[in-house]
Amino acid sequence: MSVDAAAPLAEDRRVAKESVGDLLEANARLEERVGELEQRLRQRDEQRRAMLHIMSDLHELNTRLANQRKAMLHILVDYEADRRRLARQTERLDNSRRALLHILQDSHKSNLRLEASRKAMIHIMKDLHETTAEIQRREWELREKQEQLVQAGKLATLGELTTGVAHELNNPLNNIGLFIGNAIDLIEFSQMDRERILRELRNTMQQVRKATEIISHLRTFGRAAPVSREPVPINQVIERALSLMQEQLRLRQIRVELDLSCEDPVVIGNPIQMEQVFINLLTNARDALADSPRKVMSIVCAVDATMVDLTFSDTGPGIPEGLEQRIFDPFFTTKQVGQGTGLGLSITYGIINDHGGTIAVAKSRPGEGAKFSIQLPRAQGGMAAGPAVA
Repeated sequence: MSVDAAAPLAEDRRVAKESVGDLLEANARLEERVGELEQRLRQRDEQRRAMLHIMSDLHELNTRLANQRKAMLHILVDYEADRRRLARQTERLDNSRRALLHILQDSHKSNLRLEASRKAMIHIMKDLHETTAEIQRREWELREKQEQLVQAGKLATLGELTTGVAHELNNPLNNIGLFIGNAIDLIEFSQMDRERILRELRNTMQQVRKATEIISHLRTFGRAAPVSREPVPINQVIERALSLMQEQLRLRQIRVELDLSCEDPVVIGNPIQMEQVFINLLTNARDALADSPRKVMSIVCAVDATMVDLTFSDTGPGIPEGLEQRIFDPFFTTKQVGQGTGLGLSITYGIINDHGGTIAVAKSRPGEGAKFSIQLPRAQGGMAAGPAVA
């Protein structure tokens, strides 16, 4: 190769080398630039991610702020409602305070009036206590007088029964004398018939028991009746009353018709007082039949589930019209002066009333006799107890 041809080739190589060098330098700068860009890209990615986190945090913060704003609005609404309610309560409290002031003023005045009323009440209570004590004392005196009145009526009845009872006692006493005389004769005549003497003495004891029963009955009826209550078989009390009256009725030729209940009803009461009731009614009927051509008295006892109905009637002249209620007044009597105290029916009315019962006289035409109706409440169960203890 010639020198002239080699020279351009060398120049080209130099140029080519310079170009390659420039290219390599440019490539290096490019790679450096790419690295810088990649670095900046990574930084941008990190900034983007950070921005996303920041945006997410901002969103959550905005959400919380919105919720807080809503809550604040509710709080403000509640506050406003509470403020208005408090204002109303304050107004009511002011009204109440003013009302309380008026009440306190009125209360002070009322206390003054109450103090005056208390003093007056003390005087009233003192007077009431004294009045109550006086009433109790008078009630006690009244009960005592009533008991004395009942006892006086009972003793008056006993006085009227003395003749009949004396006759009843005379029979057993005569029999006692007869039986003892027979026994003495047997012994005196040496007729020691042991069986016959014992028979005479047994008969004597029987008559003694009979006389003792009569006297015991009189003593029981004559003493003051206790205030106790017990089961009282009505039929037995009626029969005991008739036993005291039977001699007087027999002497006056008065016939008694009995129609007693087969159940023997029981009431709660006092047997002595109930016997006095029946004797008073029998005595009235006895006196009413004194001049009657037909002398019959009737006693009827009927029962139902709760009541005992007793009817005492006679064939006497009856009770004058208009006196059906007055006959139960104390000291009222249609008998002649000296023939009656006017206490019998009054005492009877009081005893029946105390036993929770009623007594009434039926209206009748003149000449048809008198009829008394008694109603008494039956004892619970209505069954007969044993004989009443007088």
